[in-house]
Amino acid sequence: MLVTSVVMSIALAVLFLALGAAKIAGVPAMATRFEHLGYDARMRTIVGALEVAAAVGLVIGVFWPPLGVAAAIGLVALLVGAVVSHRRAGDEVKEIVPAVWVGLVAAATAVLVVVAT
Repeated sequence: MLVTSVVMSIALAVLFLALGAAKIAGVPAMATRFEHLGYDARMRTIVGALEVAAAVGLVIGVFWPPLGVAAAIGLVALLVGAVVSHRRAGDEVKEIVPAVWVGLVAAATAVLVVVAT
């Protein structure tokens, strides 16, 4: 596996482990954000669990690349959903850019893992 794909996988895993855990734990900032987007605590917990699962998949994917690719693609889908949710809530571009940016990083990670195997 290329060093770049490993570094990107681990960086995404750390990011989404933290974000997912914060959502599951009901950190007030996350709860407020989900309410703003029109989602309840159940949906916040589901999204958090998906993020944690993707983080685990990215780490295992360092050793078993097909799982890493699947996890990265799952994050891309999750982040497309985040962009759609932000647009529906009427958020400005500056609030949508992080989801777009991280989605592109997740897509690049999936491609790099495929190329590296």
